[in-house]
Amino acid sequence: MKDDTKLTRLGRPHDERGLVNPAVARGSTMLAPSAAELYDFPPGRVHYGRVGLEAQQSLREAVSGLQGGAGCALTSSGLMANTLSVMTSVEAGGKVLAADCIYGPVRSFLLNTLPKYGVTTEFFAPRMGAEIGDLIDDNVQAILLESPGSLTMEIQDIPAIAKIAHQKGVITIIDDTWSAGLTLKPLQLGVDYAAQALTKYVGGHSDLLMGAVVARDEKLFDRLRTTERSFGFHTAPDDAYLALRGLRTMAIRMERSFSSAMTVADWLKSRPEVGRILHPAHADHPDHALYKRDFTGGCGLFSVEFPGWDIPTSERFLDALEIIGMGFSWGGYESLAIHCDPQLKRTKSARTHDGALIRFAVGMEAPEDLIADLERGFAAVG
Repeated sequence: MKDDTKLTRLGRPHDERGLVNPAVARGSTMLAPSAAELYDFPPGRVHYGRVGLEAQQSLREAVSGLQGGAGCALTSSGLMANTLSVMTSVEAGGKVLAADCIYGPVRSFLLNTLPKYGVTTEFFAPRMGAEIGDLIDDNVQAILLESPGSLTMEIQDIPAIAKIAHQKGVITIIDDTWSAGLTLKPLQLGVDYAAQALTKYVGGHSDLLMGAVVARDEKLFDRLRTTERSFGFHTAPDDAYLALRGLRTMAIRMERSFSSAMTVADWLKSRPEVGRILHPAHADHPDHALYKRDFTGGCGLFSVEFPGWDIPTSERFLDALEIIGMGFSWGGYESLAIHCDPQLKRTKSARTHDGALIRFAVGMEAPEDLIADLERGFAAVG
């Protein structure tokens, strides 16, 4: 069954009512049928609302089924999905190897919070492959990937890293938000935990905050579920319903966003102000071959280099845009742009652009209108 079809069927209700969508059940207290059964939790019986009712369970089933995983944990944000994955995989005295291109708030967690639990972090160059084995000592417990990387869009050699990690008994984690588990199957490439922000393409309408982690096998899922419940993570049924509703149309929205993004990227490439187009599906991208090997499609998020531009120039360009907004999220119906340089933090990656880096998230608008908007931006720069 193709993924497009799976998205319409996974997590559907299976009851006599024939509902197409799960019910939104709101509840905290769950009454036991008898005193003898109060502490007996057979499969299928929810003893407390925090564990999740119909909508949450349907969403878990759908997200895990799309990824081909053994089970799914839900969190209130993509950041929390990443932190849950890490906390599941490490213990005091351990070390995390993290790609230098990971999402900024995750980087902050690794540097500012994780040391309080006796765990250190070492960053590695995002384009490192099997040679990452040289960094794995007895203290390394987890390797954290994000492919494409946040802002700078590097593609990691996931199978090579996962293979060496398994040989050395190290857990692998990936932030897979860019593909939404649709155009990349990291668990099938050997990754242990795939985390993502359901906020983005799964939600799809910029009105939801949620994350998910999918485990590759039952043993890993048991470990994940234990950590999830010990931290008391919980998602609301209404939010789970919104995520499940967005999941149904995700494939067609991502396809439209990807197609429009490539049209916009090709037009940008024709402009004299533009340097490299950092979309993995674009021939400009240095990791284009890895993208073609591991991904089946793309999305609307990419970055563009503007040689010679400084931050004030980037700000004039962005301020002149009327259709493309400025905001830190993406994956919704609206197009967005941000200038990246004020937040870029790298310690193992050489700076590859001599000017400005702007990230674009292309939404559902007609690409012709987006191009006209970008022309307004270039006119303001002069």
